[in-house]
This record gives sequence, C-alpha cells and structure tokens, in this order.
Amino acid sequence: MDSRVSGSIPADIGNLVGLTLLAIANTYISGVIPESIGKLQNLIELGLYNNSLSGLIPSSLGNLSQLNRLYAYYGNLEGPIPASLGELRNLFVLDLSTNYQLNGSIPTEIFKLPGLSWYLDLSYNSLSGTLPYEVGSLANLNQLILSGNQLSGKIPNSIQNCVVLEWLVLDNNLFEGSIPQSLKNINGMSKLNLTMNKFTGNIPDDLGSIANLQELYLAHNNLSGLIPAVLQNLTLLSKLDVSFNNLQGEVPNGGVFRNITYLAVAGNTNLCGGTPQLHLAPCSTSPLSKNKKRMSKPLIISLAITGAIMLSLSFILVLWVFPKKLKESQKTTVQNSIVEEQYERIPYDALSRGTNGFSEVNLLGRGSYGAVYKCVLDNKERTLAVKVFNLGQSRYSKSFEVESEAMRRIRHRCLIKIITCCSGIDHQGQEFKALVFEFMPNGNLDGWLHPKSQNLTAKNTLSLLQRLDIAADILDAVEYLHNHCQPLVIHCDIKPSNILLAEDMSARVADFGISRILQDNTSKRMQKSHSSIGIIGSIGYVAPGDRNSSNVFIYFSHKYGMGHEAEKEASIQYTQDSNPQTSWYKT
Repeated sequence: MDSRVSGSIPADIGNLVGLTLLAIANTYISGVIPESIGKLQNLIELGLYNNSLSGLIPSSLGNLSQLNRLYAYYGNLEGPIPASLGELRNLFVLDLSTNYQLNGSIPTEIFKLPGLSWYLDLSYNSLSGTLPYEVGSLANLNQLILSGNQLSGKIPNSIQNCVVLEWLVLDNNLFEGSIPQSLKNINGMSKLNLTMNKFTGNIPDDLGSIANLQELYLAHNNLSGLIPAVLQNLTLLSKLDVSFNNLQGEVPNGGVFRNITYLAVAGNTNLCGGTPQLHLAPCSTSPLSKNKKRMSKPLIISLAITGAIMLSLSFILVLWVFPKKLKESQKTTVQNSIVEEQYERIPYDALSRGTNGFSEVNLLGRGSYGAVYKCVLDNKERTLAVKVFNLGQSRYSKSFEVESEAMRRIRHRCLIKIITCCSGIDHQGQEFKALVFEFMPNGNLDGWLHPKSQNLTAKNTLSLLQRLDIAADILDAVEYLHNHCQPLVIHCDIKPSNILLAEDMSARVADFGISRILQDNTSKRMQKSHSSIGIIGSIGYVAPGDRNSSNVFIYFSHKYGMGHEAEKEASIQYTQDSNPQTSWYKT
C-alpha cells in the first residue's frame, strides 16, 4: 500500500489461497482484476482502491464467501456491477464509489445482503435505473450513499424498513415525485441529502418528527409550498439547505431557526421573513379586505387602453433602439447551439489537421503535463484550444481523467468551457489524450499584467475598469466553485496565467489540473487529484492555509458507521526531489 509500485496484478494471484487480507491501494497498479482472485476462499478483506485498475469487476468475487469488507473506490472500473456480489453473505461494508464508467442498474441481490450494516457506497459512478423496492431489506444498514449517478424514479416507501439508517445520501441524481412521508419512521436518521434531483410537491411535515435529524439538504429541486414550521422543533438540526426551489411564504424564525449553524434559502424568490441574517423582505401583515370596492367599468377600460398603448410603445422602442443587440444575441445562441452539436465528438485526425500536426506555429503554451495548441477545424467556423497531455508518466493520464471529470461537472460563465475530450491513438500508434476548450483570443491575465513590450499603450495595458471587471469575474467563479457547484470544487492554483481573457476582455478561470473535488458536505472524503504540472501549485505560490511548501496535511473527520466517530486523514507530501504522493486512509 501507499507506494509507487506499478504494473498489473499477476493473473495467478489466485494461487495464494492462504491470504486473509489483500490491499492494493494508493499505487500506480493498472490493468484488470484477474478472474483468479475468486479462488482466495479465505479472504476476509479486499482493498483495491486509489489506483488505475480498469475493466470489469470479475463475477468470481462472488466466490469469496468469507469476505467481510470490499473496497474498490477511486479507480477506472467499468461495466455493470456483477449480481454475484449478492453471494457475499458475510459482507459488512461495500464501497465501489468514484469509478465513473461503472454503469447499468444496481443489482437487487446487493440489497438482500444480510450482513451489510456499516455502509453501502456506490456514489459518483454512471449507474442508472430505479432504486429497487428491495432496498428495504437493508434493515441493519447505517449509511446508504448513492450520490452522483443517473438513478431515476421515485424513492420506494420500503425505505422506511431501514430502521437503523443514519445517512441517506441520494444527491445529484434524477429522482422525482414527492419526498416520501415514510421517512419519518427512520427515527435515528441524522443526515438526509436529496440535493439536485427532480423532487416536486411540498416538504413533508413528517420530517419534523425525525428527532435525530441534524443535516437536511433539499436544494436544487422543484419543491413548492411553505417551509414546514415543525422543523423548528428539531433541536439537533444544524444545517438546512432548501435553496433554489419554488418555496414561498414565511421562513420560520423560532426554535432551532434562531441559532442554526447553516441555513440556505437563496433562489426562492417568494420567501419572506425569517431571521435578520437572511436579509429577506418582510412578510405582508395586511391581508386584502374582502369588502374591497370594485373599480368602475370606465376606469377598467381606461387602464386597459393605457396599458396596451404603453406596451406597444415599449415594444417599438426595444426594436428600434436595440436591434443590433438582439441580432447578436440570436447569432450567439445559434452559434452555441451549433457548436454543442457539431463539436460533441472531434476525432484525433480533425485535431491534427486543425493544428497542422501540432506544430510549434500553433503552440499556445507548454508545461510538464503537455502542451496547448490553437486549433482551427476544417469548417473554420470556430477556433478552439487543444490541451494535449504528455502520457510519458501514468500520473498525467490520471490527470486527464480527473480534469475531465472536474470540467464535466461545472457550468458557469466565468469558467473556461470544455467543448469535448479526445482519447485514442495517434498516427505513430501512441496513446493520445486531449481536452478541447473554447479559444480565448486575448491570452491570459499574466501577459497583460506583465507585457513583454516596453512601449505601454492603451492596446497592451488594462484600464482600472477592466481590472475591476476581471476581479469580479474571478470572484464569481470561485464563489460558484466553493458554494454552488455540485460537488464543491477547490481550484488550488488561482494565478494570473490561469485566468484567460475572452474577446470582450471578460475573464475565464482555467486549468483544473490540480483541483480538488469535495464530495459535498455529506460525503466521507475528498477526491484524489493529480497535478497536470508536476509539483502541485506554482513556484512561489502557497495555497491559503498551507504552513510551508514542503509538507501539507489536510485533516477531516465525520460520523462514520455504528454511531461512532471515526477519522479519515488525507496527507499530501510535497518534496523537492520527488513527485507528490497522496495517502488515503479509509478503513
């Protein structure tokens, strides 16, 4: 564990029949999991996490009848979860999270495992389908974590049978319908996260009867109605996020709402009242009189005619004064629509031709990760920027995957827009990986702050107003990454050379090669990220909170299983004569 060992797992590893513990973690091991691993009948714990293992999960794992713990997270596993895992009757914990190409539906057999009681984590894969009714069979499970998939349908009422469930984390999916009232029967639940789904209807009053509820996240759904006043009675509630729904009416301000640690209600335009810290408009206290006099018929006609005339004049004024802007807006919309369809897939040959064989003439920049080229496709309708990864070392290949995932999950006008990615074989038969971005014609901020030319003019320097606008764009981007992106992202390398400038001099934050994806505040860990520029950060740059540039330790902990407090430690080592090595401890 925790080494720079590379290569693959030997195909005949099944001959080590006496093994009770096998941990291949935090290494550069790649290749597939051998089918012979199913011969290790005495295996009690299997850890295959934080490596580059790929391919299918072998069905032979179902033969490991003594297996108690199975960890296979942060890898490149793909395909469906084998139903044979339902044969692991002694399995205590199952974690297959963050294998982005793991797809298909969740086998119902997994929900029938009698020993599964610590946690089941299948988050941040590409699983689809519904949450089976059989989920109610997990009567002893403490934590069910299915974040970041494509699961759909309704939450089955059988979930109420998971009577000892402490965490129910279903955010970033496609669940729909109403929030089940049957959740009230899970009295010990402390964390419920349904963020970024398609739930409709009201927030059930029944949630107010879950006495142990400490964190409730319902943001980015289509919920309507009032925030139930009964939530005031949840004395342990410390975090409540109902932002970006269609809620209305008065926000409760009594009970726990007076001193709640975190309360988010943004994006509900019809909410009012609440504590002063929310800065909401006061609720109206004067209801309309039932005996309000009716307006006379002539007055109604006059008002209607006046309104029609004003509306007509406004329409004519808009068409007369702003025709150019309207045309530009329409043109931009059409172009964006065309681009999204046209550049959804760009093969290697097109990128090669667009860069003249990746010639130095089109080189925009170079780093240890590879190089960025200017690319004009055959149709010459749009200029793109192509970031080609140097695959001489396996960490750069991993960086391509991590950065692709980070860019896939962010959407903001002040962040560089990814058009597509390309993974294949070049003309020399070598592996080729690249990211394709929108082209920024005005380069990066560093070039404007420190121009090469000694003759400073209005054309090569920034005005005070432009500097303020750029700073505001950067703040908007960082605020989105830290507070509204799902999951949250920490860029880790904000600097002038990573701020790109569009044609109108608006700023775009770029280069997410060393970003960290925080699996929201209900998750158990922080995603491992690989630097695309060698040593993490830039020379002379130390991220806020770092004590020195040679050694940084990040600690975080959370309630973890069986009601006990457990700590996870992430330690990132920076050395002057070696590459950074990240160690993750999960068990």
